[in-house]
Order: sequence, then C-alpha cells, then structure tokens
Amino acid sequence: MFTTRPTLQGTFGMVSSTHWLASQSAMAVLEDGGNAYDAAVAGAFVLHVVEPHLNGPAGEVPILLAPAGGEVRVLCGQGVAPAGATVDHYRGLGLDLVPGTGPLAAAVPGAFDAWLLLLRDHGTKSLADVLKYAIGYAEHGHAPVENVGATVEAVRELFETEWTSSAEVYLPGGRAPRPGELLRNPALAATWKRLLAEVAGKRGREEQIDAARAVWRTGFIAEALVRQAARPTLDTSGERHTGTLDGEDLAAWSATYETPATYDWNCWTVCKAGPWSQGPVLLQQLALLPPDLPPYGSAAYLHLLIEGCKLAMADREAWYGDAADVPLDDLLSADYNAGRRALIGADASRELRPGSPGGRTPRLPAHARVAADGQGERALDVAMGAGEPTVAVHPAQAVDGHGEPAVAADGLTRGDTCHLDIVDRWGNMISATPSGGWLQSNPVVPELGFPLGTRLQMTWLEEGLPNSLTPGRRPRTTLTPSIALRDGEPVLAFGTPGGDQQDQWQTHFFLAVALRAPVRGGPDLQGAIDAPNWHNDSFPSSFHPRGMRPGSVTVEARTDPAVVAGLRRRGHDVTVGPAWSEGRLCAVARDPRTGVLSAAANPRGMQGYAVGR
Repeated sequence: MFTTRPTLQGTFGMVSSTHWLASQSAMAVLEDGGNAYDAAVAGAFVLHVVEPHLNGPAGEVPILLAPAGGEVRVLCGQGVAPAGATVDHYRGLGLDLVPGTGPLAAAVPGAFDAWLLLLRDHGTKSLADVLKYAIGYAEHGHAPVENVGATVEAVRELFETEWTSSAEVYLPGGRAPRPGELLRNPALAATWKRLLAEVAGKRGREEQIDAARAVWRTGFIAEALVRQAARPTLDTSGERHTGTLDGEDLAAWSATYETPATYDWNCWTVCKAGPWSQGPVLLQQLALLPPDLPPYGSAAYLHLLIEGCKLAMADREAWYGDAADVPLDDLLSADYNAGRRALIGADASRELRPGSPGGRTPRLPAHARVAADGQGERALDVAMGAGEPTVAVHPAQAVDGHGEPAVAADGLTRGDTCHLDIVDRWGNMISATPSGGWLQSNPVVPELGFPLGTRLQMTWLEEGLPNSLTPGRRPRTTLTPSIALRDGEPVLAFGTPGGDQQDQWQTHFFLAVALRAPVRGGPDLQGAIDAPNWHNDSFPSSFHPRGMRPGSVTVEARTDPAVVAGLRRRGHDVTVGPAWSEGRLCAVARDPRTGVLSAAANPRGMQGYAVGR
C-alpha cells in the first residue's frame, strides 16, 4: 500500500509529535543519554513555543506512561474548577453556557505541574537540561508554521482593541508571524530563565524541580496568573468578565497518578485515562464490535464504526465526568454492550441514545436534550465544526468553515491540540496530549508570555450531572492519549489532536494496525495513519457553543466513491472533505521480542514528524 513516508524502525529511540522541532528536541535529549520521560518534557515545552495556537504551559495534559518493567499509569495534568466556579455564579452573570474564551473558562492550570512531576519521578535530567530547547526557541526565535500567523490574523482586531498584551507578542510591529521569519517570545524565555535562577540554589535535581513547582503554585508565576484572572476580559459572551481563579486554587492543586481504564480486545489491552476524560469512549467502541467484522474499509465496516461511536458518545454525555459513581465497569461489560450492539441497524441513526448501565436511568444535559429532539442542526450551522478544529488545513482550503485554526463565522475563536509519543532503548514508553492555553483563548499574561486556559467550557451550567461545573472537579476533557499492550507487554503508544474527534480517529487507526498485515515485520504505523479517515458530529460538541449535527459523517476525498455511496444509501449525511483532512495522529511502537522500535507521524498539515534510529 502507498504511504506518504516509511514507518521508521530502529533500536535506540523513537519520537513522534505534531511538530518537527519538538520531535527533534526530544530526540536530542535521547541522544544526550536521557530517557523517554526527559525527552517528553523537553519536547512538550518546545510545543508551547512552536505551537502556541495549540497549547501552552497554563493548559492541561493527560499523560500515559509505561515504564520498562512497570505498570501503565495515568498522570493527570487536568486542573480542577476553582473554588469560586459555581453554577450559581455563572448563572448570576446571565450565562447558560461557560464562555469559550476568557478567564471565566479557566480551570486551575495543570500542564506545567504534570510535566515537572513526570520529570522528577521518572526522568534523569535537570530542569535546566530539558528547558534549554524551549528557552532557545523563545529567545532567539523559530520559523513559525503557517497556521500560527493565520490564527493571529483571524483574531487581529481582538488583539489590537482588547487583548493588547497578546498583540505585543504576536503582532510585533503590527505584523502577524510569517513563515520564514523568526518569531520570538522574549517574555516566555524570561519567565523560564527567572524560574531557573530562583531554584538554582537547591542542591539536588529533585529539590530543584519541586522548588520550581512551588514557584508555579505560590511564587511570581502564580501571582501573575491570579492578576490576569482578575482583569476584566472580553469573551465569547460579548461581555467583559473576570475569572474565579485565585491564589488558594493554585496553591492547593497538583498533578496526580492514577490507574488507567482498560479494555481487552483480542490479544490487545488498550489503556486510557478514566471517565474524567473521553478516553473510555474508545474502549466502548471496541466493546461494541461484533466478533466478525465486515471487510476493513468497506461501507459496512465504516457504518458499524460510526454507529458504535454514536452509542459510545451518547453514553459519554450521560455518564462521563469527574464523579465517583461513573459506572465504567457496567459500561464496558459484555452484557451491556451486547444490548447496545443490537441497536445498530442497517440505517444511520439520528438519535442520541444513552444506555442504562446496571439499570440506572440516564440523564442528558438540557442542552443535549434540545439537540437530541432535532433542534441541534441549527446550533451547528451557526458554527460548523463547533469545538476544536477537525481539519488540519489552512482555512482557505477548508470545507464548510472547518479548518485549523478554526474561527467561526460568528467570530468565536477556537483552539486545537498537540500530541507526542516516545519510546526509548530501555523500553520506557509515553503518550501525551498537551492542549489548552491557546493564544486565541485568553490574553497573554504580560509578565509571563503565555495565556490561561479555557477547559471549563466543557462543563454544564446545570446541577447534578457528572460533568456539571463543580468547584474542585475536573472538567471532562476531550484529551485522550493511548497505550496498547499485546499479550500483557506495552507495544504501542498513539494519539491525536482533534477534540471530540480524537477517539474516532484513534479507533480507526488502532483497528488499522490490528487488522492489517505488518510491514517489514512490524506494525504498519504509517499506513494506518495515512489511511483515509472520517468523523461524525452526531452528539453535542464539548466546546462552546456545544452544537451537534445528527446523522453527519465527514470523510476524506480519498475515500472510495463506492464506500461514500454505500454510506449514503444507509442514510448517513456524508460530507466529502479535502483529501488529507481527518486526523493528526502520532504513534510509536516496540516489539518486546526483538527490541525493534517503530514510529510514524501524520502528514496532514505538513508539520508532524517522527524521528529515530
């Protein structure tokens, strides 16, 4: 099968990420004797610099790690809602949805602490060793990808009239960043250099890292973040609001380790973050598969996956959230999924059909019930592709207003996400999906060079739901990295940007790896990434303004016309998008029998790269 690039193979180390500079910076750490976790931290901080429209230090990150010889763990870098972030407070401001931008949407920032906790507990390098790459690119500049400048141009008026601290960084001299010209962020470089100076007096590596975490929570960085949250800021409501984040919120939170949610399928065990993320949606999609699948890539095959996704996403809406009583065991049980599988008919469903795990009665948010009653199409028509962008192309090439960066016709700004996977020569493996803190989501904190995040927009302003806005609870995130074991051994790390589409694209990718023949004796990672992909919007978006489009399916133009016709005969509303538009997957693999490592990266958007040897 034709692929855009080879699947890389080697024995020393492999890195795949959504930007070549992050991939190569991580590889440089491996070459310098660091392990996969040192390399991941270095690559992550470079992603903050080179993909500022896709992530930042005050965003969030779920991390899956599989230490050589150890158990797979989840490191949660998703912060919680501040103490003042109550439904009553937001309703009292006249809001029925959390704004998609501005400080009211800011959770406690989680990414920075998660990366430093990973470095402390699993890395070997000093903080200065891993930060030097990001500092260099922020201080001396990097040649930005086209979408950085396109994002800035899309919000130019907002920056020039309201978010002037952002204009200082991203409109120097009134010009948006341009390819081939160096983009610098002196404030960000100064932040990290000051941080290193403040912790330099600590003796040991771990003591320095913990001191840096304390500076983030209670020192000059925390003080600047709190000042920013208190500044009245124009958001998607059309009004200026202050946020709820304060110093006590920052001081009280830290990243945590958790046991992953898992599902066994054939000889594989797939590991995901728990139901505070959408990760178990992928597990439910596997659980819904029948023993005998239709031919890979056929219309019947895609119909089965699309309809299974709709059922899993309906359960996400009714059951997932940062609540103690999410019935995940029942949601993944054989009996439950046998009953759910029976709902998949010959024709496309247009209903939002959550199940009743363990006999419980599902409850959908009022917004979702309105959409499920057939009033959701107009909501999505107002802002097609509501949520994170689903197509990694320039807006001029986009279909129906989709594109990266996504700025809807209503003027709402949206962000996307990054991803990185690494495996080293010792067998350590990591998969992480950094996001949030986008340059178009909140003003740049002038003292720091980066903005707050907006993940609270995923919560509901309705009491009593698993994903209600609740102080101390994590908003249900779409971020969902993956690690898969085969016969109990970690063999595959993968993931993608793309909001609600992440576990749709990843399911398609994983099955392509599992069902298709190997290449050169190893998994055909690049072929699985390059294969024509799809997504559907038949459920409420996780992003403001929370639209949906029942019955929709978007496929790449490379999809066999006979398959498109077959889907339409089954009642799907098929949109044919650009040929390379669905997904931005990354993947690495390790064969425990031979020690051979593999890697591949997405060609869509022309910025993701895998490196290794």
